[in-house]
Amino acid sequence: MSGKSLLVVLTSCDKLINDRGATGWYLPELAHPYYVFKKAGLKLTLASPKGGEAPLDQGSVKAFSEDKECQEFLKDEEAQKLVKNTHKLSECKEKDFDAIFYVGGHGPTIDLRVDPVSIDLVESFYAASKPTSAVCHAPGAILSQAKDRKTGEPLVKGKRYTTFTDSEEKAAGGVGSIPELGEETLTKLGGILERADDWDVKVVVDGNLITGQNPASAGPIAKKLVEILSA
Repeated sequence: MSGKSLLVVLTSCDKLINDRGATGWYLPELAHPYYVFKKAGLKLTLASPKGGEAPLDQGSVKAFSEDKECQEFLKDEEAQKLVKNTHKLSECKEKDFDAIFYVGGHGPTIDLRVDPVSIDLVESFYAASKPTSAVCHAPGAILSQAKDRKTGEPLVKGKRYTTFTDSEEKAAGGVGSIPELGEETLTKLGGILERADDWDVKVVVDGNLITGQNPASAGPIAKKLVEILSA
């Protein structure tokens, strides 16, 4: 596995829409995969649309205050240096990486959803048959605009996927805080949703598209991505 390079993408958005408060990337959706990736020997590059420090959703810090890996991540000097000094997404090219992984949180639904550089990267990685992966809110964000370059159709059309479900969004009180609901949007585009019960683990692999449903799926999707890169 040594020598394989992974581009990890974070949001630069720190505010919800409609004055609903602060947001950012969701702690366990980076912390749990981070240690899976490190153990596997992957070379990690963290990037965000604006570069620099990527905003952490403080609500996720509180929600996972008893989570050992999350707390370890917050104290991990190497990890924190990466998060506080992300590369600008525009400086990252598909040819330099073996796979891409998008961290969730509400932030990506606002900035990465419509970011032209991000959309181009998603399309480029997928077209190059490289693992294109995202967890929780990130699948709904990155697949809502991306096209399959071979067909010109929505990339998600006819493909099995999972994302933070509309029922989970309603339970979490997020409706009205983000521009659109991921499940509703991707299903309208022709995506085929596969889901677990709310908050349970679900990872879906369809070709080189790899998606995870929710925070609980972050570690499992990272393990699946490592497995695919090791094949």
